[in-house]
Amino acid sequence: MPLRDHFHATSTLLNWEALHGGWPAMIVRRLNSILPEEYVAQPRLHFGTMAGHRSGKFEEARSDRPILVDGDKSVAVVPWTPSAPTILLDTEFPEPSEYEVNIYTQDEFRLVAAIELVSPSNKDRPENRQTFVNKCESLLKKDVCVTIVDPVTNRTANLYGELLDELHAPRTEVSRSGIYAVTCRGRRLGPRWRLESWEHELAVGGALPTLPVWLSPDLMVPLELELTCEEACRSLRIR
Repeated sequence: MPLRDHFHATSTLLNWEALHGGWPAMIVRRLNSILPEEYVAQPRLHFGTMAGHRSGKFEEARSDRPILVDGDKSVAVVPWTPSAPTILLDTEFPEPSEYEVNIYTQDEFRLVAAIELVSPSNKDRPENRQTFVNKCESLLKKDVCVTIVDPVTNRTANLYGELLDELHAPRTEVSRSGIYAVTCRGRRLGPRWRLESWEHELAVGGALPTLPVWLSPDLMVPLELELTCEEACRSLRIR
């Protein structure tokens, strides 16, 4: 089943949210069927919120607590409450949505791999992009394998490219493309730290790749994006 664009056509505007919500479940089901017994995959979905504007109206602070008496001295201790704060800024605080699959060890529940499915909100603002990049950088430096799947066609930022910039690594052709899928891992080789990647540029109408997900330096499982995306679309009746 070819990759489709769920981010432009009005009739399919809600489909990307359904797909992003259902795809991780299919990835988890597939991975748990092939992972060694000592590993387990779990989905993690966090839907971003948008805080509304505040009116600036405050309710009077009050306390229903009784006055305390200090032993035999009968000293009244009056509860103290601060005055209303001065409002310096009151604006919307966007929180990007997160769609991901994490793989843990069963014994220690240690994170060994993270699969990040990029959403439009990850790419729409500089601060959201930086948050995503910082998260991936931190995971890589903790020896966690990171896979980024970006099918978002209505935003032009390349988070993989910005991650390479943050790590002072050279840009590749895929890191300049609009949509892509990539697995990265960091390896400690004596005193050196090496960044390795397996890259694929995506195309609307094209097949999705299979990527390696590394559980340890010498052990990996395949992440079958085409199979799991097709299963998600079929179960959700997305065409």
